[in-house]
Amino acid sequence: MAAFTGINHLAMVTADMDRTVHFWRDLLGMRLVVGLGHPGYRHYFFEITTKDMIAFFEWPGVKPIAEKDHGAPVRGPAAFDHLSLGVESLEELGRLKDLLEANDFWASEFIDHGFIISLYSFDPNNIPIEFSYPVPEYDVHAHPIMLDSHPTPAAKEGSQPRPHRWRGAVPSDSDHGIYPGEAEAVRAAFITKT
Repeated sequence: MAAFTGINHLAMVTADMDRTVHFWRDLLGMRLVVGLGHPGYRHYFFEITTKDMIAFFEWPGVKPIAEKDHGAPVRGPAAFDHLSLGVESLEELGRLKDLLEANDFWASEFIDHGFIISLYSFDPNNIPIEFSYPVPEYDVHAHPIMLDSHPTPAAKEGSQPRPHRWRGAVPSDSDHGIYPGEAEAVRAAFITKT
């Protein structure tokens, strides 16, 4: 199995990078740790944790997504519903609610899902955001649960991965290749800062 370390980054889209920076960096307190760009292109990364980031491409002329409530079904092409960020306490949920409302962003009441307590809102790009406090007494990572009254056949098999369903990786002698992206500019900037 792959040795994942978390979500390195989620890449979203904005037409207004300044407004996005003001929300994610200044309002929510996430450091802007990488900014790539040239005329017609920007890609900025904000630090969620020391291992996890959210990033935004700025594409001139892109329109914000239509506002859609978290978890509301849609028809047609879709690949994303909402982003949930973990918080460490109920007090932090309260602080975030007060902060969002003080800055004219809608914020829901707290919703108790049993294993998490959540607060819902939207960023300036209408990206649905959930802030989730994990209830310590109900750790689903330690004790997974299935409450679907009609689970799919695969779900009935349990929570553990079943890698035997797939072919294993075949070692290759070929060069996997690393192609240059923004590496030279990023590394040069990093060296001058450290």
